[in-house]
Amino acid sequence: NKYSCVLFQVLGFEVDTVNSVQFSNHTGYAHWKGQVLNSDELHELYEGLKLNKVNQYDYVLTGYTRDTSFLAMVVDIVQELKQQNSNLVYVCDPVMGDKWNGEGSMYVPKDLLPVYRDKVVPVADIITPNQFEAELLTGRKIHTEKEALEVMDMLHAMGPETVVITSSDLQAPLGNDYLIALGSHRKTTADGTKVTQRIRVESPKVDAVFVGTGDLFAAMLLAWTHKHPNNLKVACEKTVSAMQHVLQRTIKSAKAQAGEGNKPNSAQLELRMVQSKKDIENPEIIVKATVL
Repeated sequence: NKYSCVLFQVLGFEVDTVNSVQFSNHTGYAHWKGQVLNSDELHELYEGLKLNKVNQYDYVLTGYTRDTSFLAMVVDIVQELKQQNSNLVYVCDPVMGDKWNGEGSMYVPKDLLPVYRDKVVPVADIITPNQFEAELLTGRKIHTEKEALEVMDMLHAMGPETVVITSSDLQAPLGNDYLIALGSHRKTTADGTKVTQRIRVESPKVDAVFVGTGDLFAAMLLAWTHKHPNNLKVACEKTVSAMQHVLQRTIKSAKAQAGEGNKPNSAQLELRMVQSKKDIENPEIIVKATVL
């Protein structure tokens, strides 16, 4: 939320933030303290917005949460907001786990998976899973780009019009130093036919472990699909290019702080959002997408 809120405000969005966790720092540090918001507390906050009749939104974005009842409450709120505004777009980053050295593991309780699969994804318009999360949601492993496209079709069939697999361990045509993201946008034309636009984005790998990049990706994708609603290629190019600018600035700054030969720590690797304001507002396109 810390990262996405800055991004939205820089790009001119008005934001109401609800922190699903209130921690001293992100969980990439050795220690953290704080509280986890439960579903009753989320409901209470939403009721406050409703009583003031300010629960009028164009977008809802959700990310990390650890509690099934909280997630179910999110679904209820999204459905209510969609009844008020049928054009509301719900962007869901189904944060569940990731792969390390080829092995996937979940870092949230396993009982969140059926809630995401059966309740959340069907009401979402845009989802941004990584490869491991896409495999969890569909029950299908991805070994090739063709399989990834089939998995994205399965995810479309569950509800979302736009699916972006934000990172994968697929072999990039540009080589091992690149990371592949895949996007698919399916829309129904006036005469009822479905048209699907698919893209591949290859971005240079950055040799560091950052926390919050997935959150930032989902927020940027929301912002750029808002500005380019029917052009997933441009939205993804701007998203990934802006991410690259932020990450390159962050790693350069972190290495300078750590000093020659030392590995940067979690504090030094906090994303340089404010320093990247110009790149966020108007990113120079340094990563191009390929239409598949």
